[in-house]
Amino acid sequence: MSIVIADVLIQPMSYHDIPYIEKLEQLCFAAPWSGDAYRHELAHNKLSSYWVMRPGVQVSNDAPSILAYGGYWLMGTEAHIMTIATHPDYRRQGLGRRLLETMIDHACGAGAVEITLEVRAGNHAARAMYSSMGFIVVGVRKRYYTDNGEDAILMTLFIADS
Repeated sequence: MSIVIADVLIQPMSYHDIPYIEKLEQLCFAAPWSGDAYRHELAHNKLSSYWVMRPGVQVSNDAPSILAYGGYWLMGTEAHIMTIATHPDYRRQGLGRRLLETMIDHACGAGAVEITLEVRAGNHAARAMYSSMGFIVVGVRKRYYTDNGEDAILMTLFIADS
């Protein structure tokens, strides 16, 4: 089931979001992070910045409270995207792109001049989106993903005029 969402709200992730993030992790990833991992990131990792995207208006009683989420670590002038995911029922609407653009804007505002991420070699939709946003392939991490040994493609966005 897909419902088109045009109006969204992007805000920092909170502890109250973690139970739903745990459910989305199960839907989106073969090797999901635990709620404890997110609690640790929010409480103890001063490098981290995590975000959630919510519907701006209630479109139906079945709409999830979180449509997408993501986070990065800011290490000096590099922001490393740690995770980004969109609810499976709400993909292909540009929500992930909007969230990633917001994360990039915040990271740049905090001093980042390059943004890096890993993406599964077989995730062609995500790779195409990242490429369309200006990310370029800078390397391969062989057998990076522990669930199936798939390679990770390392991509970087170099911010112009830095």
